[in-house]
Amino acid sequence: MTTIPNRIPSTDGVELEIHDLGGTGPLLLLSHATGFCGRVWEPMVATLGAHYRCVAFDFRSHGLSSRPADRPLEWQAMADDVLAVADAISPDRPIPAIGHSMGGTTLALAEVRRPGTVARAWTFEPILFGELDDPTDPEPSAIAEGARRRRAVFPDRAEVLTRYGSRPPLSVLDPRALAAYVEHGFEDLPDGTVRLRCRPEDEASIFEHHNSGARTLIGEVTIPFLIAAGGGNGRPVVGVKETAADFPHLELREYPDLTHFGPLQDPERIAADCLAWLAG
Repeated sequence: MTTIPNRIPSTDGVELEIHDLGGTGPLLLLSHATGFCGRVWEPMVATLGAHYRCVAFDFRSHGLSSRPADRPLEWQAMADDVLAVADAISPDRPIPAIGHSMGGTTLALAEVRRPGTVARAWTFEPILFGELDDPTDPEPSAIAEGARRRRAVFPDRAEVLTRYGSRPPLSVLDPRALAAYVEHGFEDLPDGTVRLRCRPEDEASIFEHHNSGARTLIGEVTIPFLIAAGGGNGRPVVGVKETAADFPHLELREYPDLTHFGPLQDPERIAADCLAWLAG
């Protein structure tokens, strides 16, 4: 049986935490969205684990992974994290993967940079905004400033659960996914309070550096690569659909009843669809 390390080095002096979430079969890599952590995949593993041994990880500045010193959180550096994990758990063969939002984008970035890293990838709303975004467009900075204003410290996890579970956008999450996020996405402080592990300023930095070139680079991916879109007309949805139209070799799947948090919103359905696609 493959030995999964708990902690590995990435670039920029970063140490990454890896989570062996269990299951039986070949390895499957799970790549989470901005602001979350690897353990939020646990509800999907209940289904995926019948066919795969599921391995998740925390991106830099998320979960139990460390922060880089004195540099912004650029998405190509996040792709470094994907490559580091792939090297650690599956150095001799490509690994199938599932990615959500930034976690899906970085699977594409890693595969383009080093073909043969990923065997096939199922992604939900990877961030594929135009490579030449208008610098006067207020939306990216508005998203970043919203992240900076996030409340980071709460009296305890019970209050976090109540707050997040009662208002958008996280109120749509499956209760198990929300519970996993609150349990593992917060750290205990000496005074008994809890604090977000992905600091608001780090989440903002990630949003500010979304323009990774993936909108063009994903066209170079030659492996089977699915990009799923939820409902509505937000930038992630529009980006996915426009990219699918530009690159017909990418497979588009639509979930009009789900939000950007689809894998955490309906884990059983998404996991079943992933299994069917991965088997193809």
